[in-house]
Formats: sequence, structure tokens, C-alpha cells
Amino acid sequence: MPAPTQRAVSDPPARRTWLAAGLATALALLLGGCSIRGLAINALADSLAKSGDVFASDEDPELVREATPFALKTIEALLAEKPSHRGLLLSACRGFAGYAYAFVELDALELEEVDYEAAERQTERALKLYLRARDYCVRSLAEIDPGIRRRLQVEPEAAVAGLGEEEVPLLFWTAAAWGSALGLALDRPDLTVDLPAVEALIERAAALDESYGDGAVHEALMSLAALPPAMGGSPERARHHFERAVELSGGRSASPYVGFAVKVSIQQQDREEFQRLLETALAVDPDAEPANRLQNILSQRRARWLLERVDELFL
Repeated sequence: MPAPTQRAVSDPPARRTWLAAGLATALALLLGGCSIRGLAINALADSLAKSGDVFASDEDPELVREATPFALKTIEALLAEKPSHRGLLLSACRGFAGYAYAFVELDALELEEVDYEAAERQTERALKLYLRARDYCVRSLAEIDPGIRRRLQVEPEAAVAGLGEEEVPLLFWTAAAWGSALGLALDRPDLTVDLPAVEALIERAAALDESYGDGAVHEALMSLAALPPAMGGSPERARHHFERAVELSGGRSASPYVGFAVKVSIQQQDREEFQRLLETALAVDPDAEPANRLQNILSQRRARWLLERVDELFL
């Protein structure tokens, strides 16, 4: 007598049922391929959207310099598949803005002494990267309010009024990327006309959570206040935001000291303050705040470079 399993398979009705089940499974896999692929893309997108801290805590700037472009292009490839993924949009904004500042804009400064034309090319590249970053952040904002790009340009305060505390990172990085672009293009009215939008974004972030980024919001406000008086700047207001940024960071961030030295101390030709601030920045222990390690290392690199040129910067 055949084994029960053999009889079940050899029996025509049972065989048809088995084949139908197999075909149905195969068909489901084929038809669901897009869904499976979508799940994989979503999982990778979610993972990449949360990976920024890995770079921020690294102690090797050159390793991060070399790794970042691939990471950014991977994010852009995923955005081609998931154009509305807000986590990826914010990561792209943060990534391009951070890369532009840490490696492209600072390279341009260091090139000025040896190759002015190369420095100009790097500055133009940094500007384009900042604008690219801004556009990713604005795309994320547009997921909340489709008309926000236009509203930021015509009624900026009203445009951001409805954004809540959960949007503080997006507010901050949109302002940081956009403001950094304006800082490189103060001679371009087509870009500086958007200054009120940048101010509205960062002021809304400050109103919702002034401690975001351990003082990063006040550091951004300091940069805006350090603009020329004709553009609404005020050294006194810049100093207030600098002091608040230092307070909120607990003195563990070198960035505010370097930023104020460059933007205000040079402007006021206060050499003693300039040197003191940069020496304070160099005294910060990068390992004391692991999440801010890379930024501290890069800020200290800039502080050393500036101190070597103090005689050129002050009369």
C-alpha cells in the first residue's frame, strides 16, 4: 500500500490543489515584489534617517569627509524612490549643509592664501550645497504645508506660526542651510531678499525650544545678529546670543567661541577678545561631549588656523 503522502500527491484532485497553492504563492510573491521592495526601502530609509549621530561622534574628520558623499548620494537615491520620506529629507538637508560647512567652505578659506581662483570655486560649490540642503528641508516643510515655500517669502512669520515643537529640528536646519547660503552671497539681492524667511524660521525654533542642539539655536541667532547693521545686525544682540549659546552648551562646545571671534571680534577689531575666545575654544575637550566630538575637532582646527593669522586680521 502506498504511503499516505504518496497517495495524496499522486491523486489528481490533490495534485491540482497542491499545484494551485504553489502557483498562488509564486504569483503572490511576483505581484508583491513592489511591496517587499518598498518595505526594504522604507527600512533602509528609516535607518539612514537616524544615522547622523554616527558621523557627529566620529574623531576622524578625514574619514567622515570621504564617507559623507557616498552616504548623501545613497540618501538621494532613496529619495528618488520615497520622495516624501520626511526623515530622509531632513537627513539630506543636515548632511549637505554639514558637509558644505565642515569641508567645502573651510577648505575655501584655507585656499584663499595660495589659490584665490580655487577658493572662489570652492565657495561657489559650498553655496550650491547649502541651497541644495535648503531645498530638501523646504520639501519636508511642504509635506506639512504645500504652499509654505511661497508663504515664507511673502509672510514668513505667518508661514511658521503653525509649526510645533516636533518640527524644531526641521526649523533649525532649514534656517541653518538657508542662512549659511546667504552668508556666502551677501552681494546677491536675489538671495538676500530671503533673509526675513531665515529669521522667522530660527526665531520660531527658539520660541519652541531655545535649548535645541545645546545652544545651536542661539548660535544661529548670533550669526544673524552679527550681520552688518544695514541688514539689521547688532553686535550687542549677537553677544547676548553668544553668551546664551555658551550657557546652554555648558561650555562644552568650541563652535560658539570660534563663531563669535570671527563674526564680531574681527568686525570690532578686538584682538585681545579674539585671541581669548579662540584659546578658550582650544581648551574644550572634544571627548567630553561625544555627540559633538566631530564639530569640536573641526572648530578647533579652524581656531588654530585663525590664530596663525592674527596679524593679518587685525591692524
